[in-house]
Amino acid sequence: VFHLFLHTRKKMRLLLFLIICQCATKSVDTRHVSNPNIVLLMADDLGIGDLGCYGNKTLRTPNIDSLAEEGVTLTQHLAASPLCTPSRAAFLTGRYPIRSGMAAFSRVGVFLFSASSGGLPSEEITFSKLLKQKGYATALIGKWHLGMNCESSNDFCHHPLSHGFDYFYGLTVTNFRDCKPGHGSVFLKGVQKSLVIPVQIAGITLVSLAIVQYIGLLKVPFQALSYCLLITAISLAVLIFFFYHFRHLNCFLMRNHQIIQQPLSYENLTQRLTKEAMQFIGRNTGAPFLLVLSYLHVHTALFASKNFRGKSKHGLYGDAVEEMDWSVGQVLDVLEKYNLSNNTLVYFTSDQGAHIEEISSSGEVHGGHNGIYKGGKSTNWEGGIRVPGLFRWPGVIEAGAQVDEPTSNMDIFPTIIKLAEAELPSDRIIDGHDLMPLLQGKITRSKHEFLFHYCNAYLNAVRWHPRNSESVWKVFFFTPNFSPEGSSGCYDSHVCFCHGGFITWHDPPLLFDLSRDPEEKVPLSPETESRFYEILRVIHLAVDNHTKSLNAVPNQLSWDNLLWKPWLQPCCSSIFQSCYCDYDTEGSLTEVHSR
Repeated sequence: VFHLFLHTRKKMRLLLFLIICQCATKSVDTRHVSNPNIVLLMADDLGIGDLGCYGNKTLRTPNIDSLAEEGVTLTQHLAASPLCTPSRAAFLTGRYPIRSGMAAFSRVGVFLFSASSGGLPSEEITFSKLLKQKGYATALIGKWHLGMNCESSNDFCHHPLSHGFDYFYGLTVTNFRDCKPGHGSVFLKGVQKSLVIPVQIAGITLVSLAIVQYIGLLKVPFQALSYCLLITAISLAVLIFFFYHFRHLNCFLMRNHQIIQQPLSYENLTQRLTKEAMQFIGRNTGAPFLLVLSYLHVHTALFASKNFRGKSKHGLYGDAVEEMDWSVGQVLDVLEKYNLSNNTLVYFTSDQGAHIEEISSSGEVHGGHNGIYKGGKSTNWEGGIRVPGLFRWPGVIEAGAQVDEPTSNMDIFPTIIKLAEAELPSDRIIDGHDLMPLLQGKITRSKHEFLFHYCNAYLNAVRWHPRNSESVWKVFFFTPNFSPEGSSGCYDSHVCFCHGGFITWHDPPLLFDLSRDPEEKVPLSPETESRFYEILRVIHLAVDNHTKSLNAVPNQLSWDNLLWKPWLQPCCSSIFQSCYCDYDTEGSLTEVHSR
C-alpha cells in the first residue's frame, strides 16, 4: 500500500507539472497573437495579374511572392471602391465610403487638388487613431489622398496627423502625369472637353453683344459689358495660371506638417520612401508599431530609379513593379534584422485594380494586368475591384495557405483593432469583419454574405455568397459603356463614369455566378438559371436593408469641396517664387529623426 501511495503521488506530481506547462504554453501563445507590430503595404493601381503569386510569369516579384509562400493568399479580396480616395477611406475606417461622405455624386470621384476643402471627416475613427490610443507608434509613408485643409492653408483638419498617425512622410494628394514633365496631362484633355465649348459660347456672346452695341441695334449698359469682360478675363487668367503652375501647386512632399520638397522630385523617390519606412521600424523596435507604407507605384506618372529602369520585360510599368518589389524586400529584411518577423503581421494589397486605359503619348502601355478579370480601375467588374490580398505572420498564420472566400479591404480595420486589444466603435456600423479566424483556418466561410459595390455614390452591383452554397452571385444594376465600342475599357474618357449617358441600366439586372464564371462573360437568364428571380428577390431585400442603414452625411466630394481654393493653397515659399523649396536632404533627415 505504501509503495502504491508513493507511485500514485509521483503520477499526480507529473500530471500537475504537465498541466502547469500546458498553461504556460497557452499563456505564451496568447501573448504572441496580441499586440503584434502591423505593417500594411498598399500599391496604387496594381493589377492582380501583375504578381507572380497570382500567375504572372514575366514580372519578377520574388519578395511579394514570398509573402504568399510564407503566409495566406486571398483569391477573392475586394477593394471597397474602384477609385483611390473612397477605397482608402474604407480601408482606414472599415466602412463603406458612402457612410463617411467619401463617395461622389458628381463625375469626379477623387480629390484632384491640394487646396480642396474636402477630406476624411474628423468624426471618422481610423484604425490608426485606435492603435495610437493603445500605445502603438503609428506612421504613414507615401500616398494619403484623403484631403488636407478645411478653412485655411494650415489647419490640417484632414491631414494624416489628424487621423491618428504620429509621423507622415509623403504626398497628401496623389501622383499625377502632370507632376512629371514630359508625361502629359490628366487635366488638359478633361479641361478641353469641359471648358472649350462654354468658353467659346461666352466669347461669341460677348463679341456679339459688343458688335450689337457698336452698330446701335441694342443698348447694352457699358458698365455691365465691362463687368462681363472683366469676370471672363479674370476666370481665364486664373485657369491659365493654375494649370501652368499645377506641378508646383499640387505635387509636393511633406514631412509631418512641413512641405520639404515643392515640386516633387522623382529622383530615387522609392528609395527615400523605403528608407523612411526602415528608419521608422528601427526607431520602434521596443514597442508595438503600425506602419502604413502606401506606394506611389504604379500610378502614373510612372517612374523607376536608375537601378531598375529598363530592366523588366514590360517597359517602364514593369520597372516600377519590380522596384516596388525590391522595396517590399527591404522592409521584410529590416524586420528580420531586428528579430521582429515573428511578432509582425504583414499585409500587401492594392487600392483597386489596374488602370487599363493608361497609355502614354508614345503608345506605351502604362497600365497593369488584371489577369482573367474583366474591366479595371473605376469599374466594378472584377478587374476593377479584385486585388491582391497577402498576409504573413510566421507561427500564427499557416504558410502557403489559400482562401477563396469573399473578403474586403474594409476587413483590415476590425482585424488589427482586435489584435491590438482595442475596442471596436459601438456608435457606428463597421462593415468589415475580423479576418483572423479565416486566416488561421478556424472557420472556412467568409462572414460577408453580401458585399455592396458602389460606383462613386451610386449602388452599382451586389455580391451574394449564400451560407449553404458555393455560388457567389453578382448582380449589376448598371454597367459602364466601354469606348470605343467593343473595347475592354473607357479609353475615350480615360476612366469610366457612373451616370447619365456613360452607363446602361439593366432591368432585370445582369446576373453572374462568379464561382462558375469569374470572367463575367455570360449573364444568366431565367432560362439558364432556374432560381433567377429568387436570387434577385433576396438581393433586392438585402439592398433595402443596407439602404436603411445609411445616414445622411456631408458630401466631401461635392463640387464645392473638390474645387481649388487659392486661400487653402499650401506653399513652402511664396506664389511669386513658384512655391519652390527642397529641404529633403540627409542633413534634415538626421535632424528631424534625432528629435
